Amino acid sequence: MKLHITGNTDVNTYYVQTLCMIFFPGEKFSDEVEAGEPEFFLDVTEDAAAVRVFARLLYQEKQTTAEACVIKDGARTSDRTRKICIGQAVLDAAGEMMHYHPSWGMLTGVRPSKIATEMLQSGASKAKVRKMLSSEYLVIPKKAALATDVALREQEILGTPGARDCSLYVSIPFCPTRCSYCSFVSYTSQRLLSLIPDYLTMLCAEIRRKFSLVRELGLTPKSLYIGGGTPTILDAAQLEVLLSVIGETVDVSALREYTLESGRPDTITAEKMAIAAAHGVTRVCVNPQTLCEEVLRGVGRAHTVEDFYRAYDIARASGIQCINTDLIVGLPGDNFDLFFRTFNEIVRLDPENITVHTFCVKRAAEILRQGKRVYNLRGGDAGKCVDYSQIRAAEAGYLPYYMYRQKNMVGNFENVGFSKPGFECLYNIYMMEEVHSIFAVGAGAVTKLVDYAPQGSGKKSVIRRVFNAKYPYEYLESDKSAEVAETIAEFYRERGI
Repeated sequence: MKLHITGNTDVNTYYVQTLCMIFFPGEKFSDEVEAGEPEFFLDVTEDAAAVRVFARLLYQEKQTTAEACVIKDGARTSDRTRKICIGQAVLDAAGEMMHYHPSWGMLTGVRPSKIATEMLQSGASKAKVRKMLSSEYLVIPKKAALATDVALREQEILGTPGARDCSLYVSIPFCPTRCSYCSFVSYTSQRLLSLIPDYLTMLCAEIRRKFSLVRELGLTPKSLYIGGGTPTILDAAQLEVLLSVIGETVDVSALREYTLESGRPDTITAEKMAIAAAHGVTRVCVNPQTLCEEVLRGVGRAHTVEDFYRAYDIARASGIQCINTDLIVGLPGDNFDLFFRTFNEIVRLDPENITVHTFCVKRAAEILRQGKRVYNLRGGDAGKCVDYSQIRAAEAGYLPYYMYRQKNMVGNFENVGFSKPGFECLYNIYMMEEVHSIFAVGAGAVTKLVDYAPQGSGKKSVIRRVFNAKYPYEYLESDKSAEVAETIAEFYRERGI
């Protein structure tokens, strides 16, 4: 796909590309295109009063055009006005060509509820926020309502963040097998799995250094999340070691939440869950993705539906108070009838959290190398599945509290976390809303240092990221703990903490 932009030189090209990808998922952008490939022409002009955009789309010997004009006002920055105007023009031109209106309108970012939060914090009512999302950003009403509801729930849960609050993250980037749609940095071959003992040794050393520094700085951990990969790929003895070391450096009894993202049912045993419970874990994930054997096999999941039931019963019997189950809408081979049965069965099991993801394929996923067609503009049955999950969850007493989106999601839909009241995953909210620092350890981990400034404070939040080595073998060969510790200490010294 080729993109031509003339006029205003301040236009965010990446933003325009993401708008184009709503209509042409999986497309690549280049300076050369073959006949019949999409070309978008935008002319953006701006003066003191307004932004004006003329859009023209050429695709398969067809052409559509659209114009938009957005008047500047004191409530919007120039950049925001420009984005709204460009979005309206692109959606009009591409929507007419493709006979498609994206449910999230021009919102392309990870956090669609962020705009709703900003509007609410500026004093807008719930009704006005919904109306503005629909009228300015072209979000369809039911998605505008969802974004607003999630924003309100997040603000209620967050309250007033403390300057010394933080969260902790531990990375276990290994899995027993690789799902065909996965793009996470996780390792499955026997050669790479053999790194686990050495990895665990180095990980524990980093935990002692970094989490001790958190204590020395006088910070207060609110949540701790052990993620992956699949953390329960560790055997029982290794899990005991990991949780014991965490317990040496963190007062887990003072945490509001302690999650072990078990994930794959085929790695969950009664012994591991008993160890987790004994060390204060309060939340575990048991993720079936679907309860259809054929769909599971098609995406490379090594476990069976029966494995899920066994693992769920083990987790429930362990006494850990909160269980999350992940499901994926739009998996290859899935349809509404299959998802309908899966979701109803999960509701019957009565977990505290249900997270519904929309199928999304990244460029590094194995399924693309298999030559399968996975990008889907309209999403087939996915829209019905997403709608049903949200209606049925509400009927069963679950509230949406967390939401994010990704590029190239089937049907351009969303991922939503549902929870029974009082069982929301706090770490997910802290991470997405960026209200306090998150100290991360392990390969691929990113420590996010946050100096949070609430809306209306007259200040802007400061965020600094500190990256660990991405791959386990690189992590084992590098020790940047002293450098990282100094970066963290300097960040807090500058702020008098």
